[in-house]
Amino acid sequence: MGKTKTSCGKQRPKTTLLLIFAALIFMTGILPGAIASQQVSGADEALGIKLAKQAVRSDKHWTTTDHSKMEILKQNFTSGDQITQACLSCHTDASMQFEETIHWTWKVPSEKEGVMNGKAGHAINNFCISGNAMEDKGCLSCHAGWNGTQGEVNCLACHGKEKFNYKEAFEDLKAFEGDDDPDTLEIVKEVQEEVKNAVHQITMPQRENCGECHFKGGGGDGVKHGDLDTSLAKPNKMLDVHMAAEGADFTCTRCHTTVKHNIAGRLYTRPAAAERTSLIEDDMATKITCESCHSNLPHKTASKMNDHTDKVACQSCHIPEFARVNPTKMWWDWTKAGDLKDGKPYVVKGEFGKPTYKSIKGEFRWEKNVQPEYFWYNGSFANTTIKEKIDPSGIVEVSHPLGDKNDPDARIHPFKIHRGKQPYDKINQQMVAPLLSGPKGFWTTFDMNDAIIRGNKTLDVPYSGEFDYVETTYAFPITHMVAPRENALSCNECHIRENSRLASITGIYLPGRDRSNFIDTLGIIAVLAALAGVMLHGLGRFFTRNGKEE
Repeated sequence: MGKTKTSCGKQRPKTTLLLIFAALIFMTGILPGAIASQQVSGADEALGIKLAKQAVRSDKHWTTTDHSKMEILKQNFTSGDQITQACLSCHTDASMQFEETIHWTWKVPSEKEGVMNGKAGHAINNFCISGNAMEDKGCLSCHAGWNGTQGEVNCLACHGKEKFNYKEAFEDLKAFEGDDDPDTLEIVKEVQEEVKNAVHQITMPQRENCGECHFKGGGGDGVKHGDLDTSLAKPNKMLDVHMAAEGADFTCTRCHTTVKHNIAGRLYTRPAAAERTSLIEDDMATKITCESCHSNLPHKTASKMNDHTDKVACQSCHIPEFARVNPTKMWWDWTKAGDLKDGKPYVVKGEFGKPTYKSIKGEFRWEKNVQPEYFWYNGSFANTTIKEKIDPSGIVEVSHPLGDKNDPDARIHPFKIHRGKQPYDKINQQMVAPLLSGPKGFWTTFDMNDAIIRGNKTLDVPYSGEFDYVETTYAFPITHMVAPRENALSCNECHIRENSRLASITGIYLPGRDRSNFIDTLGIIAVLAALAGVMLHGLGRFFTRNGKEE
């Protein structure tokens, strides 16, 4: 029992054969794979999930105020400014705080002398190009004021639970003013009650509040970001595990935490988060990075994936595609703008029911289920402003992530790269900011040269009078639409020679993608040496036992 006959008539312990067999299996990678499979299936919950549950135990908010019982909110309001004044009677510093933030000023100081970033500053983009110092009225539909930049802060833009058209209601009240007809007075009373009911519905900001502007940035649903559109108002778990009702059901402010109305997030050249700190280490830290809740070791103990977090952003694996429900705009060509049919502007729609051509804007291309492009990213961007020189002989990077392989704060991160063609000053070799909306904007006159003259004037930037078009790119970091873990990328999406997702990340050695004869030779020698050692050990045991019984 327990012996195996050999060809020479001697006996060898079964354990020796098993040892050699196991070594051969181990060297070919079969055994490690089986062990890893057992570890994954039998291990406890990943550390990152446990920590996240501790960091965000509950998203329940409670209040000591029933706004419907406050006397000052029972008045008949005739303007938005009156509503804000009523809010400020209790929340005395709210307006002052908000007016210091980028959500009101649309400006961010730049490190470059004489340059102001932001939509109301010298920043430009390659979709609607510029906010023209807040002179472009088309942009002001997203400004959080009752009357553009002139009125009071519209508190209900962020804190109003009920979506209500206050502008239309106040216009109706003004139109009916002085009319004593009983039917008219009844209508006025109904409108006043509707306004009051809406004012009483006060809440912490919900996804719909933030999405009213951010889902529709750039001029429409899904135009701008790719990972932010109206599908995230009520997403399912397959679209976003954090925001889904059957998932974590997070609101935007769950991660974009706020101090004195300053909302954590991307700020042009400045990092969105100065530190990658876990809430377990510091419970006052902003929750804007994945590490805030999941730590820098989010996976199961001894998981190889934990070795990636110092170089690869969590989003790179956990957001395999963006624009998974609604399409996003990937190309915008202003050179085609201005064509008319029978002297009138026209629109052509494509496969997604989205416009592929508009006389006022040019030619577009939309895509769904888009694979991101990957770059090193330390949280900051290099931005080309209207005041800087460009090289029109190549593609101008209007916005591009900063960071490289030697930057300790940089990670390989996914991006949407929006491409297009837009006007620039041929003589001064600078980008330009045409005025688009309004009676004298391009959308009315279709005169690009005149629109540039007027638009540059709003920013006090000289214009030579001659323009042409240049191809541009604009980078948007992809960080929403986090897929369930079973849909995260597999290893061979990146670690493969052909069609690697990280083909653009050069200057580093990526196992599976790259080949080094020196490293391959060392690997082969190591494998052969290990195999020879196991076999010699087995043979040594065979001959030294001399066929004796155990």
